[in-house]
Order: sequence, then C-alpha cells, then structure tokens
Amino acid sequence: MGDFEWALVSALNSFFEKDGIAAIAYRLKQSRFSGQFMDILVDSKIPEYYLAIECKSLDARKTKSLYFKQHFSLAAGAHQMTRETDFITRSGRQGILAVELRYGAGKARSAHLVPWGQIFQRYNAGETGLSLRDIEINPPLERKGGAYRISRLDIVRISGYFDLAGEGDGQEEDPATEE
Repeated sequence: MGDFEWALVSALNSFFEKDGIAAIAYRLKQSRFSGQFMDILVDSKIPEYYLAIECKSLDARKTKSLYFKQHFSLAAGAHQMTRETDFITRSGRQGILAVELRYGAGKARSAHLVPWGQIFQRYNAGETGLSLRDIEINPPLERKGGAYRISRLDIVRISGYFDLAGEGDGQEEDPATEE
C-alpha cells in the first residue's frame, strides 16, 4: 500500500510544480496502533487543492468490490468512513478516495479518484461497498513510464462534487439569506 501512496504524493507534487500551483502533498506518519485521519493531505490556499485523500490498493483479480467491512478499519470506537468523513467536514478539505486496481504481473495497474461524498453516501445507505465497475466509472489517472500523472482536470472533476457540508452539518444558516 505504501508504494501507491508515495506514487500519488509524487504525482500531485509534480503536477503542482509543473503548473506553478501553490500547494504541497504529503503523507502522514502512520503508526500501527493509533488512528490516522487520512493517508495523504494537500495544503493549499486554493480551495480546490485543499484535499484529504484516503488510498486503497486492490487486487482486482481477487475481489469484485471495495468492501466497507473488509477494506476499512474499525478503531477508536468508530468506523474509518465515519472518522474520516468527520475529519473532512471539520477541516473543510475536499475528500477523495484514491483506488489503485492491480491486475497481476505484466498487466498495467490503474488508479481512479472517487469523490468522498459518493462513497460516503453508499456507506451511509448501508450498502456493503463500492463495486469495481463503480470505481472504474471514474476516469483512470494517466500513467507514463510506470508513474501516475495528475492534471487539473482530474482534481476539478471531483472537487466540490458530493459536498459533505450541507444539511444537518451543524452550521447555522446565513441570516441574510433567510426570508
């Protein structure tokens, strides 16, 4: 799993540098027995690049879905989806689930960025997970020389999609908009 996370951090930082975007992607130090908010954070003053990314790497030959019980943890008395959604909404970041699908030796891998709200809706509805087909609906990241490449379109396509800060988020309405 660590290789995919580092590959994504590298792809993000290469994109930011190439396009002159004031942003930085980094991995959080992971400890085996402590909870972790997300795998990758991106800091930027530009809202569309203020991100929280959870990474999953699946052997697409052995599973048909990304399952909430099997592929996400239950720690600190809460499911990983609940903990990370809370972090995303409190921090104001855009949430992304990055899924790498591996097809075995000699076959190309693919990585897909899934809007966090999309997967959280499935989890909240009591579904068991997200099928590989549902993941693959999201366009794969470009790969060149074995390295992932990220473009502005990859980020913009999912930024603000399925906004989590909405009804019932505990925020007050703007009195100026009430009539």
